[in-house]
Amino acid sequence: MSERTQDHGQDGRPDPPAKGERIADWADGRLGIHTLGKSQLRKVFPDHWSFMFGEICLYSFLILILTGIWLTLFFEPSGMEVEYNGTYEPLKGVLVTRAYESTVDISMEVRGGLLIRQIHHWAALVFVAGMLVHMMRVFFTGAFRKPRELNWLFGWTLLMLGLITGLTGYSLPDDLLSGTGVRFAQGAILSIPVVGTYLSFFLFGGEFPGHDIIPRLFAVHVLLLPGIMLGLIVAHLILVFYHKHTQFAGPGRSERNVVGAPFFPIYVAKAGGFFFLVFGVLAIMGAVATINPVWALGPYRPDLVGTGAQPDWYLGFSEGLIRVMPSWEINAWGHTLELGVFIPFALFPLIMMVIAAYPFVEAWVTKDRREHHIADRPRNAPARTSFGVAWLSLYGVLMVGGGNDIWATHFHLSINAITWFVRIAFFAVPPLAYVVTYRICLGLQRRDRDKVLHGRESGVIKRLPHGEYVEVHQPLTQAERYTLTAHEQPVPYEVGPLVDANGVVRKVPRAERLRARLSRAMYGPGTQVPGPTAEEYRQVHSGDGHP
Repeated sequence: MSERTQDHGQDGRPDPPAKGERIADWADGRLGIHTLGKSQLRKVFPDHWSFMFGEICLYSFLILILTGIWLTLFFEPSGMEVEYNGTYEPLKGVLVTRAYESTVDISMEVRGGLLIRQIHHWAALVFVAGMLVHMMRVFFTGAFRKPRELNWLFGWTLLMLGLITGLTGYSLPDDLLSGTGVRFAQGAILSIPVVGTYLSFFLFGGEFPGHDIIPRLFAVHVLLLPGIMLGLIVAHLILVFYHKHTQFAGPGRSERNVVGAPFFPIYVAKAGGFFFLVFGVLAIMGAVATINPVWALGPYRPDLVGTGAQPDWYLGFSEGLIRVMPSWEINAWGHTLELGVFIPFALFPLIMMVIAAYPFVEAWVTKDRREHHIADRPRNAPARTSFGVAWLSLYGVLMVGGGNDIWATHFHLSINAITWFVRIAFFAVPPLAYVVTYRICLGLQRRDRDKVLHGRESGVIKRLPHGEYVEVHQPLTQAERYTLTAHEQPVPYEVGPLVDANGVVRKVPRAERLRARLSRAMYGPGTQVPGPTAEEYRQVHSGDGHP
């Protein structure tokens, strides 16, 4: 039992503990709450504006759960057709599914229904966007390194599940736009060799569209995927809490400590305020920006497709793969292999897996098994930063391909020209983005080197006694110089001599040769600007007459 100060009554005996104290003692004796709180509530977290992206993801997910629970009270996931007799006059007498009818009823007849629907949809878009930006922040700063590789995979899995959850979610209203998306997914499934038709019949309960797909998507969207994501988020936060947060280099910061604010009360108060800020912004977006007006789009019919039908942005690049792929197909032995759909359908997860596997490839190339708690500045890891920008540029190019008809109509361009542009850019833009980003990183490294050695430009011009004009530089503080020079510069891995002292040729495995080549390409000569040394700094400031 925990120690406490005991008050004594008039008879000299201690007063009995209050009811709240008895409950706290009971809980502490069985759950160890006091001990856990004492050790964890004062845990220190670093503070940086980029860390808010992860919080936006978390708060958007909580808002999705809250609004989603509310929507399930009114939505009817049924593919049964009924005649619409609601309050929206243009649809009077039209045959629609119960799913579509209940969605229109939520928007038109339920008090606050349209607002909640739109907050839910906007929160989904922000959630996926926040995850992508958060993962890129982790990627560019090297926060995925040991001991956080598992957390990186948790985040990548959450991103993939978020894409699938979004697909299943916007397919539920059964309007013309969402039905077109389901048709798109069914076509991709049919392209799978041998088993594609069987999978389609199993998922749709027969011929497309059937009556089973909406209830099945509802169960997956409301129960299965959110449950898995909730478990992954909890595991992700536990590992963040256990491993502590990464921090950027600075005075007093090292791999063994954390400089920041305690979790309670400062971080909790800031997190609470930020949650309501995110909720407020999403509420404003839901109130003033119309999204997915199902009443205007109309119910889905298999023989119709809406002009300018586009998926949500996070699936645009997968559609771009299919839109720009040539319509190749192979007919053999009575079967048709639709390469124009199957190859993009297979490329989609492969492109995503490249970014998931990179941390392990980098660890293998560098053979670095140390723990890292100091985040890199992106400019100081040019190979990694350039690879990330190349991946994002590919993502952007495919987004253009996914909306080629919109680009054509809005900018009065030829859709064929846009398609060929995306086909060429698919192969040309990522290497170009890699090279340009690499040069920018090296340029920023040179600027940091000059700033450390010579100081910051002040804009003041001074004339020296012998007539020369120079700009006066303001020296950096010791803390600023430390921040700019604290990063490591990896040494490329070498396989060593291929012939030993006795003239015997040493066998080097192919994997080791590949590791050495990749290491030289990433960290060899010319890939980094050497950091300034103390001797160079003393030489510059040795009284040569220049400020």
